[in-house]
Amino acid sequence: MRPGRVTFGQMEEVLFNRPAAEAIAEVTRRFDARRVFLMASSTLNRQTDEIEKVRQALGNRYAGTFDGMPPHTPRAAVVAAAEQAREAGADLIATIGGGSITDGAKAVQLCLANNVRTPDAVDALRPVKGPDGALTAPPCEPPTVRQISVPTTLSGGEFSGISGVTDERHKLKELIRHPRIIPRAVVLDPAITVHTPDWLWLSTGIRAVDHCVEGICSGHANAYADAQALHGLSLLARGLPRAKADPADLAARADCQMGTWLSMGPLAGGVPMGASHGIGYVLGAVFDIPHGHTSCIMLPAVMRWNKPVNADRQALVAAAMGHPGQDAGDVLDAFIAGLGMPRSLKAVNVGPDSFERIATQAMGTPWVPLNPRRIDGPAQVHEILALAA
Repeated sequence: MRPGRVTFGQMEEVLFNRPAAEAIAEVTRRFDARRVFLMASSTLNRQTDEIEKVRQALGNRYAGTFDGMPPHTPRAAVVAAAEQAREAGADLIATIGGGSITDGAKAVQLCLANNVRTPDAVDALRPVKGPDGALTAPPCEPPTVRQISVPTTLSGGEFSGISGVTDERHKLKELIRHPRIIPRAVVLDPAITVHTPDWLWLSTGIRAVDHCVEGICSGHANAYADAQALHGLSLLARGLPRAKADPADLAARADCQMGTWLSMGPLAGGVPMGASHGIGYVLGAVFDIPHGHTSCIMLPAVMRWNKPVNADRQALVAAAMGHPGQDAGDVLDAFIAGLGMPRSLKAVNVGPDSFERIATQAMGTPWVPLNPRRIDGPAQVHEILALAA
């Protein structure tokens, strides 16, 4: 029997199937916040009335809006958002948007608490190794200005105490950790997601599938995590094709949101991700490939490379997706193709000439060394990249 540890984050509530503006106003009153600072999608803010609905619902509790967070959450934008929140006297941050905005606000919380005012100063927020060798939060002040989140994609970051921030100096995605940066509340509103471009909704849905699959197939899997990941995978496998067929199907979108919530169960249950996530971090930071697309490309290849050591776990994946007895890598590849997503590195203009850099940098990510089939060095990452070429 493998020992384990489940960490319950400091999230207080999840509201689902509720209009975002109404729910944000309700939570704000319940938390007695007086200066609510919005970090929002620029598209939602400038091309729809969704953010204005939130401002109107907040009334005199509204303190300002930041809508300039680029993909992959670069440090400079995090610092800029923190400065604007500081000047606004924010006592609560509400995010309405995708994973980069959610992660950005998590990092902003620590910037505010620790007077981080320059991109270089974000170095102080890097995680450190604890006595057991696991990465943990650095010695720092805990956040006092907390966050609530309305996700508009399916990346799932709103359910973790980890923020992915890109160090532009080195084109390196770094994970910032602290138990209090998990949002205090999450609002799942399927209706607001109809503005999300189809490619983004569907590809981030595969990101959630990746969370489920790498959790199920991990050498550290446990029953607590399996229960959530397997059902989450089933919901996503049904919901994503329905959302593609009819983008106005709010029930399908709600299933996808629930599946994404459940997909984060393995991480909460202490189960690490694997090479799909690790290589994906490099593809995102170095080549600016959206995280959803990195999962579309890498997950089937990683499954095929890992199959010699976890075929029994991969069988659970195929069954949860409605194809018992079939090869899980093939099932995933066909599923991703059915959604019209890219399925090779060539499709995103990454060729073999870049494999050495990717492989070397991937070894420095948190997840590649924890892949279920042991990866001892860049040569084995090369093998996976060749399968995804």
